[in-house]
Amino acid sequence: MSNTTESENPVVFTNKAECRDCYRCLRHCPVKAIRMVNGQASVDPERCIACGTCIRECPQGAKQFRNDIEKAVRLLASQRRIAVSIAPSFASFYSEWQRRRLPSALRRLGFAYIAETAAGAYHVAAASLLKRYKNSDSICTACPAVVGFIEKYVPERVENLLPVASPMLTHAAMIREQLGPDTGIVFIGPCIAKKSEADNSSGQQKVDCALTFNELDEWLEREDIQFDRLEDSHFDEDPGGEARFFPLPGGLNRTARIGSDSLAADIIAVSGIDEISTLLANLGKPGSHLFIEPLFCAQGCVGGPGAPKGHNIFDSRKNLLDYAIRNPGQAEPAARSEEISAAGHSVVPIEAMQQEFSEDEIRRVLSATGKNSKSDELDCGACGYNSCREKAIAVLRGLAETEMCIPYMRRLAEQRTDRIIETSPNGIVMLDEHLSIINMNPAFKKMFLCSDAVLGRHISYLVDPEPFEKVVTGRQQLIEETVKYQRYSLVAHQIIYRLEAEKQLVGIFVNITGSRQSMEELARLRHSTVEQAREMLEHQVKMAQELAKYLGESTARGETIIENLIKLTASDDKEEKPGRITEWDIFTSK
Repeated sequence: MSNTTESENPVVFTNKAECRDCYRCLRHCPVKAIRMVNGQASVDPERCIACGTCIRECPQGAKQFRNDIEKAVRLLASQRRIAVSIAPSFASFYSEWQRRRLPSALRRLGFAYIAETAAGAYHVAAASLLKRYKNSDSICTACPAVVGFIEKYVPERVENLLPVASPMLTHAAMIREQLGPDTGIVFIGPCIAKKSEADNSSGQQKVDCALTFNELDEWLEREDIQFDRLEDSHFDEDPGGEARFFPLPGGLNRTARIGSDSLAADIIAVSGIDEISTLLANLGKPGSHLFIEPLFCAQGCVGGPGAPKGHNIFDSRKNLLDYAIRNPGQAEPAARSEEISAAGHSVVPIEAMQQEFSEDEIRRVLSATGKNSKSDELDCGACGYNSCREKAIAVLRGLAETEMCIPYMRRLAEQRTDRIIETSPNGIVMLDEHLSIINMNPAFKKMFLCSDAVLGRHISYLVDPEPFEKVVTGRQQLIEETVKYQRYSLVAHQIIYRLEAEKQLVGIFVNITGSRQSMEELARLRHSTVEQAREMLEHQVKMAQELAKYLGESTARGETIIENLIKLTASDDKEEKPGRITEWDIFTSK
């Protein structure tokens, strides 16, 4: 895992092989705990509150949470007695018959004691009501993501947090009190922040391992434990009162039996980071005495990022309500207080650890992306930050990159495109739908001996408009041809096409004058060479014919001479007689 994590054993990390430079995680992260390096988004563990929002939002599945199944397996393999505390939201994701067999599945995995975390939630609700502040707003602390958010990013509200442990930690202390201090505790729920909370737990409230329902399903599948092969069974402990409503907004209030009127002015149940942020920003008004029950995920724990996939959040809510109504808790036990006190909220706010930057430094970063005045700051949010200024500060902190500004990169791309057109050796002209010249580059001006003075004029002022007319009327989609412009001593290979959306025409002219002249010269040379070769061939044929003629005549005369010589030498008469053949006769005879 070392090649995919940002720090040693973090709860939330990035699988870098899957990250696709889309900024979606950064846009949705409520605390901007994302660090961008070379276009890849990694999770900054110091800033992260393990809410799981990035995991839920990442379209590529690049954001992942730590899998602790092996840790749980090792725990069960030890000699200790291991108990499991399962969040009451399990009823949202399993059918009615599966719920009845879930305890059997957990026993098959090896757990010795199986109970609902709702047992601890009952006492948390009672303690929260008991410790409600009399002179200020009170914020319940059942949700670890909310507590982490306030401790790190809204430190001025830490004093409003009630000193009450979460249901998970409270239940862990209750189990150890019953089974012994050496009992191991595994929590299972839909919340990823519970992993961080378990990592930081200690003493009687220590949770040895926190799993999600996704991990539970994976574990059961790996062990080939199937619900349809199990028998119905019961949990080893039932929660008190109406604690099974706890995962839903208002569930704590209902469990504590306060605020039966959902419109009570002094009791507020909120869910989702937007509602929570708005509420926290408006607390502290004189005379305010609110009892606030916040849940970080929209619609509460049934919308947790560690829940099984493919569940509609409203169906999940209905399933939990049905289960809680049909399975009321045991008669309300006496409220406990000794194991529900929370550790002090003394986390150093994240912003206190951040270096402050001067206005000049911020302005320099803004100017680097073309934002030289307030009107240039679009605050479009495309980079993932709510404002250009916020993004500039993130750049200075090393969390963001200058190139993340989409409008800036678009302008830069357009400038580069313009630069390419301006420096192109090919002539480029743009016409409107009336064939009037609206733009042309320097190469075109040079080819057709014109200047910006012809802007707005019809293209016929410079060249034959016929090919442009064919394209603008739709007779042809594209024209590609070679044309000789005698007037400009130019031969050009030209391409003409239409920009449909802009209702414009583009003409591209490639100067091939030099190439055409070279081709014509080569053609002339070839023609001359062929003529010379033909003449030479005819001359050679004629000479061959003459030679053949002379050779034929010479051969015939030679034969006659030889015959005469034979006759002369064959004569037995050695004496010279009248009529004797002489040498002259031999050579002159025909």
